[in-house]
Amino acid sequence: MEEKNYGTGSLVASFLLGGIVGAGIAILLAPQSGRETREKIKEYAESVKEKAVESVQRVKGVLEEKKSVLTAAVEAGKEAYKKEASNKS
Repeated sequence: MEEKNYGTGSLVASFLLGGIVGAGIAILLAPQSGRETREKIKEYAESVKEKAVESVQRVKGVLEEKKSVLTAAVEAGKEAYKKEASNKS
């Protein structure tokens, strides 16, 4: 059996998507007038947009942090390799 590893980002994205879909269905099925429904959908869409932007910014921050750590590790590896190569010469 093939084992799949899902990252935190995909887990959070799945959770958010499920919440968005569930809330959207709840809004559409609630007993109210068409005008009220459209207004709630508009407000909800704006809220989701703001949350999505915030989530994207957080993910970008995490990725930049991981990129910095990875870059530092690669540079440290290069330096260690150069040092070891010069000691063998």
